[in-house]
Amino acid sequence: MEDARIDPISTQRNIILGLLIALCAGAWAWLGWQGAGMHHHPGSPMASPTMGMQAPLFVGMWMAMTVAMMFPTAAPMLLTFHKTQESKRRRGEAFVATWAFLAGYMIVWLLSGVAAYFGAVAFEVFASRAAFSAEAMNRFGGAILIAAGLYQLTPIKDLCLSKCRTPLSFIMTSWRDGVKGAVMMGAIHGAYCLGCCWLLCAIMFPLGMMNLAVLATVTVIVFAEKTLPQAKLLAQATAVILTIGGALMIAAPDALSALVDG
Repeated sequence: MEDARIDPISTQRNIILGLLIALCAGAWAWLGWQGAGMHHHPGSPMASPTMGMQAPLFVGMWMAMTVAMMFPTAAPMLLTFHKTQESKRRRGEAFVATWAFLAGYMIVWLLSGVAAYFGAVAFEVFASRAAFSAEAMNRFGGAILIAAGLYQLTPIKDLCLSKCRTPLSFIMTSWRDGVKGAVMMGAIHGAYCLGCCWLLCAIMFPLGMMNLAVLATVTVIVFAEKTLPQAKLLAQATAVILTIGGALMIAAPDALSALVDG
């Protein structure tokens, strides 16, 4: 009778998965704590998209949101990359730690957080000088929802989503050797992920950046798009919902303020 042996690849896979789950749970806990501790300001969330935060705190919050929302969907890619590198190690070939890939992925989202902060600051300055009312802010938020809905139907959305849904295909077509290559692969995958989700993330500005219900909803949508068989149908359904929601926000801008304040 052969002795039972623990597969080191499975063990390492479980460790990586466990760390991802722990980081994701920690990020959700931190976001919940931050949201509970923030002062509520009546009116449209669009009135202060930075929520009064300086750049370091805003970008830190953005990265926590990235971990909370994107790590569940990035897990299959990270595990596929790890399995490929572990196979190379077993054959005595040069291999790279999975964290190099993850670093490239996070760099893309870090840069997107910086861009989001400066975009939010620019909008605040513009809105202040234009003396926008809460209703005008909400209408602008409605336009963001419509844009997000229409983007769901674009070819670039389909392209980015297809790259995110097939980890093995991405590994085979985008392979690069060495640590720098792994970082670049992570960055490329992060760019596809960002291209798939950036306007879904943008709807959190009009609906509330620290609104956990919105965060959770976007997380579920992104996860479902990347894992469920009928991704195209889901994207189309999401497009309809976002477009209708945006149109309602434009037609009845007071409704969002009442919902936020109530």
